[in-house]
Amino acid sequence: MRAGASRPQAEALARSVAAAEAEGNASVGLAHLLDYLDAIRAGRLKGQAEPKLERPAPALFLSDAGGGSAHLGFERALGDLAAAAKTLGLALFSQKNAFTCGALGYFAARLAEHDLVALAATNGPALLAVPGAKQSIYCTNPLSFAAPLEGGPPLLFDQSSSPLAFVKLREMAACGETLPEGWAIDVDGEPTADARAAVKGALLAFGGPRGANIALMVEVLAAGLSGANWSLDAPSFSSGEDCPGTGLFVLALAPALLDPDFTARMKAQAERLDALGVHVPGRRRAEALARAEREGLFVSRALIDKIAAA
Repeated sequence: MRAGASRPQAEALARSVAAAEAEGNASVGLAHLLDYLDAIRAGRLKGQAEPKLERPAPALFLSDAGGGSAHLGFERALGDLAAAAKTLGLALFSQKNAFTCGALGYFAARLAEHDLVALAATNGPALLAVPGAKQSIYCTNPLSFAAPLEGGPPLLFDQSSSPLAFVKLREMAACGETLPEGWAIDVDGEPTADARAAVKGALLAFGGPRGANIALMVEVLAAGLSGANWSLDAPSFSSGEDCPGTGLFVLALAPALLDPDFTARMKAQAERLDALGVHVPGRRRAEALARAEREGLFVSRALIDKIAAA
């Protein structure tokens, strides 16, 4: 609020970064709050924005974030979105004109808390090169999926269309770390293992053309359907005065209307996969959340001082 955000915008952003920190996702946790504060002061994130919500059909929720956070419009629609999904079987939230959303899994997880299956997608400024191009074409265009399990934490994953998220790449660059071969190119379009050169260049899609196809699908869902900026047209989230104008797609489905035993079957399947040595995404998140509930959050004094001084 001191940086210029309204209380609703500030609370929505604070909830999202605190949740990411508690889940052990520090790159978009409290450290990411500094990006939000800088963006509010520069005008890239409109701190006083009020999202405009429309419901053109019983199962469709549209939001124009007005250049504000991606979180507030979703928060305002969440209760009705979940209720509509449980009544109609599915419901869709589509948003345009927002700042980048940080941890995309946050949105899918909120719906899993309502016993809903959720699929979320978002885009942002171009940071990802694909086969045939030597410049960034898409953002890292993440996709997140959540499914509730009976009596336990949901299955949940949040992964980008690149080998790692850009905020993680930025962390590695600050530490002078080396990247595996095939993860990035430099500003001249040449392969690089230098994280600092990659920040100035571009990440590469995982799996070559297949990862590029996933990035394109996310772009269509998040930006195409909502009317948000395509990644090629989105201003930077880290410099300048213009909002990236990103899109957000969140689909909620009511599994109980398809199979009343869904959550019990999901629990049994997750346990079987675990017994076979298969990683079931969401377990580590749940463990981190439980630890945070017991012990609180341990954050470096340097980061706390930076936030206090921002």
